[in-house]
Amino acid sequence: MAQNGILVVVSGFSGAGKGTLVRKLMEKYDNYSLSVSMTTRDKREGETDGEHYFFVDHKKFEQTIANDGLLEYASYCGNYYGTPREYVEKQISEGKDVILEIEVQGALQIKKKFPNTLLLFVTPPSGDELINRLRARNTESEEDILRRIQRADEEVEWIQKYDFLVINDKLDECVDNLHNIIMSAHNAPIRQQELIEKIKKELDQISKGE
Repeated sequence: MAQNGILVVVSGFSGAGKGTLVRKLMEKYDNYSLSVSMTTRDKREGETDGEHYFFVDHKKFEQTIANDGLLEYASYCGNYYGTPREYVEKQISEGKDVILEIEVQGALQIKKKFPNTLLLFVTPPSGDELINRLRARNTESEEDILRRIQRADEEVEWIQKYDFLVINDKLDECVDNLHNIIMSAHNAPIRQQELIEKIKKELDQISKGE
């Protein structure tokens, strides 16, 4: 029986390494498709429009919202982030597991609309390590880093809403762990309703002597 893919949301603290983790997952395994988010934030050095994000202005983003072109959207540190709908739905129907790397607000929006979404939260092994990783990026001022730590302190309260916590300590081990979680999630009853109904129908027929 051909199976649809599943929607996998990967969230985590800024600086937890979720971007690197997702990239390594995509490189090692071929059953994934990465959804490219839309954002109003400025491009960072080395980023490409359409590959890392779709970079748009606030007017274009709000037009997309009005046209129901996003699965979810949220505001984070003064900018919009959102998930284009069409690409995600097409990949899932073709059997790909679609990875969305989005923040907590957007993740919970999607879970509410699509209950069989798999929510994964990425964290380093400690708060001190999180600060070290933010500083090592050399992309933000100390003021910006403090703002991201304050945001992380708020996000801790939402971790219980997620299906799994993924501790990003040793990268290669974490990639394999992430893959195994997703593969196992395919067999959760909520994602196997078609198979369950098929078995139920067959058993009903057998029990009635048909």
